[in-house]
Amino acid sequence: MYRQHANLSLDAASQVWQQASAEIVRSGQLDGLIAIERIGTRMRFFRDQEIYAEGDQGTCWFKVISGTVRISKLLADGRRHITEFCFAGDSFGFDAFEERVFSAEAVTDATVLRLPRGATERLIEEDPVFARHLRGEMLRSLDAAQHRLFLLGRMTACERVAAFLVELSERHDTRHRVDLPMSRCDIADHLGLTVETVCRVLSDFKRRRLIAAPNAHRMEFLDREALTAIAEH
Repeated sequence: MYRQHANLSLDAASQVWQQASAEIVRSGQLDGLIAIERIGTRMRFFRDQEIYAEGDQGTCWFKVISGTVRISKLLADGRRHITEFCFAGDSFGFDAFEERVFSAEAVTDATVLRLPRGATERLIEEDPVFARHLRGEMLRSLDAAQHRLFLLGRMTACERVAAFLVELSERHDTRHRVDLPMSRCDIADHLGLTVETVCRVLSDFKRRRLIAAPNAHRMEFLDREALTAIAEH
């Protein structure tokens, strides 16, 4: 079972976001983040625990506070397709239908903020700052979906894996390394490849001294330019 945390007061919510970057503060998004904390409920999920399932009622959306979440769908032939990995600061669960089309699970131990759709809609009408913040969240989600379509349209496995590594490093602003909290199987199901192909491509990158792997969950870029060139081929 997940663990539910009490809602935060305004003062506590302010403290939660005190470490937000100066850019966020200047842009006016901090008020939107505080508003989200006020209407949300913090929930703790353990590794591989289900957050919601396909067919559940889409009465809320979520924001990741810590950890990693995967959004996936089980296909008719039994295969799993992971549409997205969500990290701290990302939002998910913006379903257009009453029932969930995808499922969401914690990749690692994760804390998420559960936000009711009704309270969100009321806040949109009452608070233009929050409305602008949520619009930004939606636009980022749409941009990520378009990028995934482009990624899956790539012709070779090498291009897909390289693009995935580069994208993750850019999302986390880590130019010379990338942390991979997900398994190789998760990566394969996200990229539309087999796990054997993903492992073979990573081994090839290591042999060519494009990357190094201190452990299974970290890749260090030895030649980022070459890796980027493969991703953009």
